[in-house]
Amino acid sequence: MDEVLDLDVVSQAELVRRGEVTPLELVDAAIARIERINPQINAVILPLFDKARELARSSSLPQGSLTGVPFLLKDLLCTSSGDPQHDGMRLLRELKYVAPHDSYLAAKFRAAGLITIGKTNTPELGLNATTEPEAYGATRNPWNPSHSTGGSSGGSAAAVAARLVAIAQGGDGGGSIRIPASECGLVGLKPSRGRVSPGPDFGEVWHGFATEGVVTRSVRDTAAVLDAIAGNMPGDLYSAPPQSRPFGDELAIRPQQLKIGIMRREPRDGASLHPDCRTAVEESARLLESLGHRVEESHPGALDENKLMWDHFTDIVSCQTVSAIDQYEQIAGRKINAEDVEPGTWYFIERGQDISASRYLSSIQWVHGWTRRVAHWWSDQGFDILLTPTIAIPPPTLGTLIAARGSPTGHIERLMATIQFTPQFNATGQPAISLPLYWNAQGLPIGTQLVAPFGGEGMLLQIAAQLEEARPWSERRPPIHG
Repeated sequence: MDEVLDLDVVSQAELVRRGEVTPLELVDAAIARIERINPQINAVILPLFDKARELARSSSLPQGSLTGVPFLLKDLLCTSSGDPQHDGMRLLRELKYVAPHDSYLAAKFRAAGLITIGKTNTPELGLNATTEPEAYGATRNPWNPSHSTGGSSGGSAAAVAARLVAIAQGGDGGGSIRIPASECGLVGLKPSRGRVSPGPDFGEVWHGFATEGVVTRSVRDTAAVLDAIAGNMPGDLYSAPPQSRPFGDELAIRPQQLKIGIMRREPRDGASLHPDCRTAVEESARLLESLGHRVEESHPGALDENKLMWDHFTDIVSCQTVSAIDQYEQIAGRKINAEDVEPGTWYFIERGQDISASRYLSSIQWVHGWTRRVAHWWSDQGFDILLTPTIAIPPPTLGTLIAARGSPTGHIERLMATIQFTPQFNATGQPAISLPLYWNAQGLPIGTQLVAPFGGEGMLLQIAAQLEEARPWSERRPPIHG
């Protein structure tokens, strides 16, 4: 039974439908792998094994498109009724806080028939691109345990890469699905703004920068899950353009010749792009050309306004963090101080407290105008896809992106140098996907990012499926795996 976990989600669900395996057999196999492998990587921090087994045995297990498949939730934002919800915070862990109700997303996962068997590690409040929270310790990369898994969905990515499960939930506010996918050799799609509802607790997260999704090992799994979770809910602030067909159907469509712009360098005022990341994007460009697509050296000029974009993005996130802390203070019943949170979190809080309402609104206005400048590259110059590195360096060693007490600025500078290609598309709301098309000489995966116009997930899935067929990655296994 253990080898069934090596299949992707679609295949596992099909075995359940045919009666060849039971949900309980899949759940038990996944739990056994977690108990055996997780101590080496620290990906799953909150086991929900008894609850999962009870649901797997139950006649009330929903009969959906993915019934019986074991699944992991990220311990941030996506609340699951009665389950621990710590958001990477030592404070909430000490309070033993549990979620009072399901988010719409958790309810949709359940309706699809997925069985949550645990929750995965995440940096505090999702504010870092590495998963090393004080609350639960570092998650280690299955490809090399001295390296980061990325963040903030690093626990989910490590679990899927190590084959503890075939799928895990993630969220993306500045690259937090795509960065871990890149560092762990997975598929990571950030959907368009409004494609997945953040309700009922949120109308938007980080002023609409953040959205939810999954990390997977196959493009068809990503499409299948997106079909299960996409769609507006009552009161949603944003609405992505409706798709013309199910996302799963996009995979059978071979795209006609696409006009693809490539950005093979860092933004003009950014830190130097690592040669391995440049090689990854150049190899991807050659592969795309071999498939008949037209690749040109071009990108939106607004992406070279990197320092300005980062300043305004960080101002908005900092103010949103202050607002979040207000909510946590209500849970704790007292004021939260610097000793209650990590130094990197406190940096965002202090920065946010110093920002006036007019400065906050000015940052929003600037991002709105900048978004239009980015979008014009697609509409005015006729490009279909932008190709970039996902991150600017190979997976860093653990500790590289952690803020030291008294020196948060250095942490921010290192963070900026690492994630030079992902937050932009949280600001614009466009869909973007990281694909595992390259491994460096040290055996570390380095993802390549493809970005489509707003609402263009179908096109991304078509070309991703074409790339996966041309250069399959599913048989690659990290040294630490089930």
